[in-house]
Amino acid sequence: MTREEVRARVLEVGIVPVVRASSAKHAIVAAVAVAAGGISIVEVTMTVPGAINAIKQLIKTLGNEVIVGAGTVLDAEAARQCFDAGAEFLVTPGLDLGTIKAANNAGKLIMAGALTPTEVITAWRGGADFVKVFPASAMGGAAYLKALRGPLPQVPLVPTGGVNLNTAADFLRAGASALGVGGELVLAAALKSGDVAQITALARKYLEIVQQVREAEAKPAMASD
Repeated sequence: MTREEVRARVLEVGIVPVVRASSAKHAIVAAVAVAAGGISIVEVTMTVPGAINAIKQLIKTLGNEVIVGAGTVLDAEAARQCFDAGAEFLVTPGLDLGTIKAANNAGKLIMAGALTPTEVITAWRGGADFVKVFPASAMGGAAYLKALRGPLPQVPLVPTGGVNLNTAADFLRAGASALGVGGELVLAAALKSGDVAQITALARKYLEIVQQVREAEAKPAMASD
């Protein structure tokens, strides 16, 4: 897919599942469960043992339906390995301009991690497609995101860390372009027990929240037309 097509998918779906798991097998199972719930994009973190192989396998299994990306990418070399494996996008936990440049050179989308206003501006100017605000909850959650959006309305922000069923709507109303959701969606206990239907059900719930918030925000605009 093109960079623009991946960007459009992220904005359309509004949820980026962050798959952290104890094995490549569990990561694959988690991604399949999320896809069954209707989320057609998934981030496999490089902290997963055998993450590169998991990405390759997922592309073979779900490549026609789901955009597969790599998360917790720390440097340009890791970025190249992920792209060689077929990853369509990268996500970083913090700001590394070399990783952003590697993604730009490859023509791939990148969500660059940042926290402070200075880091957000630096990531955006450096060529990030989205800026992942992490850890969002530690800085005040939705209120912090709204504060960032004030002077930086042009920067598409993806809060991650502390996004759950109770806070998702608040983050969206605060101006999030999409939400990064990890352990509150990809339940470690469900993967361990094999009851991945829980993950599929949660995926549907997160999508419902996105739809509900967007519909509510569209109504005032329609009323004013």
